[in-house]
Amino acid sequence: MPELPDVVVYIEALEKRILGQRLDAVRIASPFVLRSVDPPLASTIGKIVKRLRRVGKRICIGVEDDLWLVIHLMIAGRLHWRPRGAKVSKPRGLAGFDFSKGTLLLTEAGSQKRASLHVVAGEAGLHALDPGGLEVLDTNLQHFSASLTSANHTLKRALSDPHLFSGIGNAYSDEILFEARLSPLALTQKLSPEEIGRLFAATQTTLTRWVELLREDAGDAFPEKVTAFRQGMAVHGRYKQACPACGANIQRIRYAANETNYCPMCQTNGKLLADRALSRLLREDWPKTPEELESLTRRGAESP
Repeated sequence: MPELPDVVVYIEALEKRILGQRLDAVRIASPFVLRSVDPPLASTIGKIVKRLRRVGKRICIGVEDDLWLVIHLMIAGRLHWRPRGAKVSKPRGLAGFDFSKGTLLLTEAGSQKRASLHVVAGEAGLHALDPGGLEVLDTNLQHFSASLTSANHTLKRALSDPHLFSGIGNAYSDEILFEARLSPLALTQKLSPEEIGRLFAATQTTLTRWVELLREDAGDAFPEKVTAFRQGMAVHGRYKQACPACGANIQRIRYAANETNYCPMCQTNGKLLADRALSRLLREDWPKTPEELESLTRRGAESP
């Protein structure tokens, strides 16, 4: 799912292309994508784009009369800038937004159809779509700490909860926790003030660095290679690869459709966190250290 750094760079690219331009047409190819009826989508046609902004992981295009087109890409949604009138090709094509200088295409890979488009009016309409998480790049340690410790969650869950922190998801929470050298399963209300300070600094440093990297990577082009798995990430998507800091193998915890990646030496004092699927199977035989896991893996490979 595109997260804060990706959405920021998307918005910057859109500002260069559609700010001040008239929205001539919106072509909906998949009816499920439009999730609102009042104000009607037709009320935005012919309006000039006045501003763009981010609300959580949503991209908000503001046009005249204080109307907003709000796009949530979810996991597999992506944006593409094409010549004016470009075809909205099914099954991936969801919608096309035609401007005088080109067409913005909204696409989605896969069949789950989670990406969405809302049309809302004014700040009240935007507020209704805002989960309310803290803007971590625009806050201080005190407010960060208060939001973090408002409930006793694991760090992984807290960082990726949109009601607590805005724009952070599965990928960048892994990178933040590695930067902070903290376990993804550490409980928020048991952190020391020093650990909270370290996490706050890591959150701001990691997100700022990735905004700059993605901005540099896109240059003047429209960002097309938006992915949760980036070259240069320390742990996310790097299961069994070497940690860039200590060389230990990156490990993972799998749950539902997601997984958390971490370095056991840098983040958990050499302790192997229990993978739910395997730990239920192995129970008391679940390995406690990376060395025990490697030994278990080798024995399994050598078994006839």
